[in-house]
Amino acid sequence: MSGLLAGKRLLITGVVTESSIAFQAARIAQDEGAEVVLTGFGRLSLVDRMAQRLPKPAPVLELDVTDQAHLGSLADRVRELTGDDGHLDGVLHSIAFGPAGAFDFLTGTWEDVGTAVHVSAYSLKSLAVACLPLMERGGALVGLTFDAQVAWPRYDWMGVAKAALESTNRYLARDLGAQGIRCNLVAAGPIRSMAAKSIPGFADLADGWDARAPLGWDQTDPAPTARTAVALMSDFFAATTGEIVHVDGGVHAMGV
Repeated sequence: MSGLLAGKRLLITGVVTESSIAFQAARIAQDEGAEVVLTGFGRLSLVDRMAQRLPKPAPVLELDVTDQAHLGSLADRVRELTGDDGHLDGVLHSIAFGPAGAFDFLTGTWEDVGTAVHVSAYSLKSLAVACLPLMERGGALVGLTFDAQVAWPRYDWMGVAKAALESTNRYLARDLGAQGIRCNLVAAGPIRSMAAKSIPGFADLADGWDARAPLGWDQTDPAPTARTAVALMSDFFAATTGEIVHVDGGVHAMGV
């Protein structure tokens, strides 16, 4: 078998529809030779349908990253599913959520903000720790972010949660490097996905992005971001960790 990920096994979270970055990452990873295991929560029948649309149907495990029972049993469930030591070479964290109140900065309650930070940021650490028993050979943890260097219109406490995610990634890179685990994020431009529909005022973020991007930007195409995530899970980035790779057409580097 040939390909960038030949002989590797990946755990991919966040597959909901074909328009999701996670689905495209799973598809590309399989095309590059990887074995893929998907996780989902709340809409497992939908994830199961998406798993059947991949080039090779993939198994699906239930995983709520805020449930310690789910996290604590993850390694054993992967082993049971794969029928071997369950080793993982890469993990894609494509998980974020904020209640409606998290999108109003001045009125958002701690309950709303705490949920956003727990699901969108702390879960990166939780997922990494849950997968550690399966990554004794080293590997790669990759997460998805939306550039938290600036204050975006309407993004509010989710922007703060993404800043926490980016900081969490750096601390994971520090603590997991000795085990040969690389930790990196991909900062994507706006993608019109199911997740985007849950962001009030998404158009305020996305409108005009193409005009500001030196390379242009297609909000309907998650593949460029997915390819970057797949590349970061390969051995091509063997000495890269604690990094944020921007896939946004170049907007992050431009002035207003």
